[in-house]
Amino acid sequence: MQHNTRISNLLDLLKQEPNDVFLNYALGLEYAANPQTVSKAEEQFKNVLSLDENYIAAYYQLGKLFEAQQNISEALIYFKLGLEKAKVKKDNKAINEFGEAVFMLED
Repeated sequence: MQHNTRISNLLDLLKQEPNDVFLNYALGLEYAANPQTVSKAEEQFKNVLSLDENYIAAYYQLGKLFEAQQNISEALIYFKLGLEKAKVKKDNKAINEFGEAVFMLED
């Protein structure tokens, strides 16, 4: 399925379920895949966190977006927030991923 078709489909689904966390997250991923829509990706991931502040994947994606833009201080904020959320959830895989991301940027 083409990138624009997936975005269109997700937008249609979000009209019916605007507060669906996963649909909002999926739309953010689609926007993040295109350098021209990175700002929309950031908005979507922040929207995900406004819907569910414990959706740790959104913290990771925001960190990666800011890292790609060389905004290291902002990337570290989201990686560290995600790390704290992952620790609360006792999600060892996420703890390791966030820990590695922080280590690589602070090195």
